[in-house]
Amino acid sequence: MNKLFFISAIFLMTSCVSSKKFNQLTSDFQTSENTVESLKEQNQSLKVQNTELQSKVEKQLKDINELSAKLDESTRNLRNTTENNLRLSQMNTELEDQLKSIKTGSSEEIARLMDKLQKTQSDLQKREDNLKLAQNELEQRSTRMRELEDALSQKDEAVKQLRQKVMDALLGFNNKGLTIQEKNGKVYVSLDEQLLFKTGQWEVDPKGQQALTDLAEVLGQNPDINVLVEGHTDDVPMRGTGMVKDNWDLSVMRATAVTRILLKNKAVEPKRITSAGRGEFFPVDELKTAEARKKNRRTEIILTPRLDEIFRILENN
Repeated sequence: MNKLFFISAIFLMTSCVSSKKFNQLTSDFQTSENTVESLKEQNQSLKVQNTELQSKVEKQLKDINELSAKLDESTRNLRNTTENNLRLSQMNTELEDQLKSIKTGSSEEIARLMDKLQKTQSDLQKREDNLKLAQNELEQRSTRMRELEDALSQKDEAVKQLRQKVMDALLGFNNKGLTIQEKNGKVYVSLDEQLLFKTGQWEVDPKGQQALTDLAEVLGQNPDINVLVEGHTDDVPMRGTGMVKDNWDLSVMRATAVTRILLKNKAVEPKRITSAGRGEFFPVDELKTAEARKKNRRTEIILTPRLDEIFRILENN
């Protein structure tokens, strides 16, 4: 439409101007048109370049933003790293101080621990030594205990054998005022008054002398037996005016009379026998009857195996 305008304008002008001017104008117009086309092309090229530049600018802005973000992150990381390094440095300083302190105190602590260890080892050694001593003592005690048990067993066996020998020797006096029993590791030979004495007397009757002679034979064959002769009376007071004034005297005289008959056997050593008067103070029956008093009037011969071996073991124990 512009071209038409220009052509019309030129046509109008040609009617008023000369041919030369028209040609000049035509030439100028062409030149202007070429210039316009050239400018359009330059403008288009500039637009392309501008678009490319904008694209590059946008890309560079994006890169700048990314770099800025990375820079911020790096700055933060650097700051954090710096802070961490500072904390690590402080921790390192503290650890070094602690290490110095430990090194300074370790020698004293080690010395203290070594001293404690030595004392503990010494105490342990003492305990081991005491334990060995205790074990040795226990073994010795065990040995002595076995010896004591053997000795007691032998003593018990000896008492049983002695009882049997006495029973065999006095067999003819059974149910005649004679009783034999084993008690507390001893043999008790109890002879009633009627077997040995008349009432109030201390001379032994012939039948009683025979029983005592037979018993002395057993004692002579068993030299390891100790003998205790005890005289007992009832609780009826005895009032005498001669050698025997009361029950004490009577019990002593009877025990002495029995002892003398036993000693007629030369195999019985006097030092093995003990005589004692008990009076009425050790009754076998507490009743105040004639039967009870008859039981209490008796002579007891207590036979005890010698306990020398047992005493030796006990003393060593």
